[in-house]
Amino acid sequence: MIDTLTNKKGLLSLVLHTHLPFVRHPEYEHFLEEAWLFEAISETYLPLLRVFDRLEKDAVPFRLTMSISPTLAHMLQDDLLMQRYVDHLDLLLKLASKELDRNRHDAKVLKLSEMYNDFYSLNLKEFEDVYERNILKKIRYFQHAGYLELITTCATHSFLPHYQSYPEMIRAQIMTGVESHDRIFSKMPAGIWLPECGYFPGVEEYLRNYGIKYFISSTHGVLYAEDRPARGVYAPISCPNGVTAFARDRASSRAVWSASDGYPGDPVYRDFYRDLGFDLPLDYIAPFINDGINRVNTGFKYHAITGKTNQKEYYDGAVAKNKAVEHARTFVDNRVKQCATLGQYMDRPPLISAPYDAELFGHWWFEGPDFLEAVIRETARRSDDLALLTPTDYLKVYPENQVTKPAFASWGDKGYGQVWLDGSNDWIYRHTHKLIERMQELVERFPDEKGLKERTLNQAAREVLLSQASDWPFIMKAGTTVPYARKRIKTHIHNFNYIYDSLSRNTIKTEWLTKLEKRDNIFPFLDYRIFKKE
Repeated sequence: MIDTLTNKKGLLSLVLHTHLPFVRHPEYEHFLEEAWLFEAISETYLPLLRVFDRLEKDAVPFRLTMSISPTLAHMLQDDLLMQRYVDHLDLLLKLASKELDRNRHDAKVLKLSEMYNDFYSLNLKEFEDVYERNILKKIRYFQHAGYLELITTCATHSFLPHYQSYPEMIRAQIMTGVESHDRIFSKMPAGIWLPECGYFPGVEEYLRNYGIKYFISSTHGVLYAEDRPARGVYAPISCPNGVTAFARDRASSRAVWSASDGYPGDPVYRDFYRDLGFDLPLDYIAPFINDGINRVNTGFKYHAITGKTNQKEYYDGAVAKNKAVEHARTFVDNRVKQCATLGQYMDRPPLISAPYDAELFGHWWFEGPDFLEAVIRETARRSDDLALLTPTDYLKVYPENQVTKPAFASWGDKGYGQVWLDGSNDWIYRHTHKLIERMQELVERFPDEKGLKERTLNQAAREVLLSQASDWPFIMKAGTTVPYARKRIKTHIHNFNYIYDSLSRNTIKTEWLTKLEKRDNIFPFLDYRIFKKE
């Protein structure tokens, strides 16, 4: 591979970050926010696996990096949630059947109803018969086959810079994330996706202690490093301790992410925000929404973006797929031109690092998997100009990189962590910080417990980690499902404090603890002593 890559005019590293917060509510028969997982499986994860299958079948070479968060991986193995996903598909197929009947006299709309009936039927068949309700098996297959490099992220996707004064917490988030990854994928991760690309100087010391060789950085984290990067963001930089930072390329990111001129905004693509859950009469749609009262998205979306108008055209899947292929060719062509220009000033092939949230491909951008497949095929066709590789592949070819220290940075609005600390969510940190301090106190008071007390302390540590998820302050800032986000943080704070008070009084309620363990059942291997002060 070394000779092959050094002869290329440019290198492209596609990184897909798959993550969802831990949402599991066995205490309810149906829970609205569990649909986040179901929609991601249907619209992103299963379609991406189909892309990988087709590429392998056609002998198209590809190398991608995929980070899978521990919370998502745990949910994808949870029997309760996977049964609920099957129930979710059954309900959607009932809606599809009803839609086929309703639209039987309108050929254009009937074609769309048939599209969704076929889509969800295929999802159910593959999920049950091919993957046996465990899509991680197939992901592991692509890892072992050499197509995917799997990396991890922090245990509950905590935004680390806002906790840097608590080294034990940073260690606990990283160590638990690494251990969870190793247990699920039977291989230690070489890289990590720092949640929200949140880097602060010194975090690399924790990473190195757990065998992490590289992380993904925001653009300005590398551009504003202590020493100006000689190769810009088109080669990684090495921290003084040897951990490497790969910076996001703005041009390739903008082409896909930009709300104003990115590909997903093309008029022919499916309109995410126009859904039958809001278009049809409530009495018709009620059996297919969570409580039969409050309207929600069903996943059945019959319209194209069209433009800034309420008069939307009906969606045409064939036209949209052709546009995705066209955009993919443009994307690859622009990367080739970008590398040709940069290559004139570099001593090695320019590296384009292109990290994205995986859920963009399929969930938010319905045609995203088609785009990604076409990008890979076009890159293979133009293999003399551009090669796909992973960060580990790059480091094998170019182990020596400029040594300097990145700057504090994140992605998100303005790029310095403001999304996760502003007037809408700053109240949470005085509580989550106090939880860490109290957890450390519990470890000192109960250094070597067994039995019921150990279970209780492990659950306390679990609640601390769950309270730190970056998703909840993000939701508060974005103003979406704010009541649920606030409730989740308050619930984990309450659970921890209840445990703390129970241990102080030596009155542990076994029944209450057992119910909590069954609901918040993530990280069964967790040892509360990870919060021990060093």
